[in-house]
Amino acid sequence: MARLNLLLLVAVLASALYLVHTQYESRRLYVELEKAASQSRKLETESERLQVEKRAQATPLRIEKLAKERLRMRTATPAITQYVHYKDAAVADGGHAP
Repeated sequence: MARLNLLLLVAVLASALYLVHTQYESRRLYVELEKAASQSRKLETESERLQVEKRAQATPLRIEKLAKERLRMRTATPAITQYVHYKDAAVADGGHAP
């Protein structure tokens, strides 16, 4: 009978230790999950901020301003436009029209 009592005591202690370990692991995983959720919210906020910034950077007025200032481009006018006609293209190609 003493052996059975000892065996049951060991089983109860093992079960209690396993329960404590499981609860600890559960709490640790929950904290990790909360950290991941918090990081996810931060990344979503950053993504939204970057999307707004991207839209602000891509306005037609800003692009035109950058093209004029940095690339020294200018608006096409009839005075600076050169038209290529089909005959001119054939002559430039050595007389071989496609």
